[in-house]
Amino acid sequence: MSKSGIFTSSLAKKYWMALTGLFLITFLVGHLLGNMQLITKTGEEGRRAFNEYAYFMGHNIFIKILAYVTYASILAHAIIGLYLAVQNKKARPQNYAYNKPNTNSGTASRNMAVLGTIILVFICTHMANFWYKQKVAETVALHTVERPITMPIGQDPMSGQPMMGTFDVTYYLTTNGTYEADYGYFKPEKAYVTIKNGQLTNVTKTLAEAKRFKVGEHDDLIETSTNLKAAQGYKDLHTVVMNFFGHSEQGLPTNEYALWAVIGYVISMLVLMFHLWHGFASSFQSLGLNHQKYNGVITFTGKAFAIVVPLLFAIIPVLIYLNR
Repeated sequence: MSKSGIFTSSLAKKYWMALTGLFLITFLVGHLLGNMQLITKTGEEGRRAFNEYAYFMGHNIFIKILAYVTYASILAHAIIGLYLAVQNKKARPQNYAYNKPNTNSGTASRNMAVLGTIILVFICTHMANFWYKQKVAETVALHTVERPITMPIGQDPMSGQPMMGTFDVTYYLTTNGTYEADYGYFKPEKAYVTIKNGQLTNVTKTLAEAKRFKVGEHDDLIETSTNLKAAQGYKDLHTVVMNFFGHSEQGLPTNEYALWAVIGYVISMLVLMFHLWHGFASSFQSLGLNHQKYNGVITFTGKAFAIVVPLLFAIIPVLIYLNR
């Protein structure tokens, strides 16, 4: 086979189709393990774990290289798959007078191009809802938590003891593993005290607050007093996912189409199941990695993978939605 034939012949295209398919299968496993944190961990622990995972996936050089390989594999798998489907269609321009496709192939194998196209549409919308917001539009806020602090706000005129006030303070989660408070100082501006029958009955207070940080490029937290970088924050992708599937967190509105988003996600995973049902084993066959001794193992593993992995993916948005 010539060098050009390595990339252009029909047999070569089937090799590349199989190789990119198997690579994407391994990607599914890693992606699933990361996403499972959305339901296996809850509260601030789960939010922090998922955002730290998302940060690692976007900043580790090895993972970034794998990400580009994944994008290329998706495109190559889709383009080659559609090309082979068209070529197969051209090779049989007319239907046979007597044709029983069910006896020669399964439903999934006969509709791989259609199933793959649906999956490609799902991938594009999935990336638009999450990847694009984080990487391109940069509309994802940083991970923050509100915590109360108690401090003196004045003096009790009757006892001379300090009067304490409790205020909510914003803390940024930083890549150093710490929570940094976003205030420079608190200073009571006014404190009105009402005394009735010798008792302190009412305190009305207002508070002046100086922000400690401003958010710079690359999610840097810049000290407002020195204009120097103090730390780096995490994108709060966890909240974006939760709100997309029906929650109302961190002051963001609930997605009014959350139920349809869940239904669409589940249907897409059902399509993925059918695609994998045929694609897993056929990839090994295309590469010539089939033998009577272990074909049964490959077939069983492929069908088990085709059921378990899409099922676990589908469970994630369903549980998120039900636990609103």
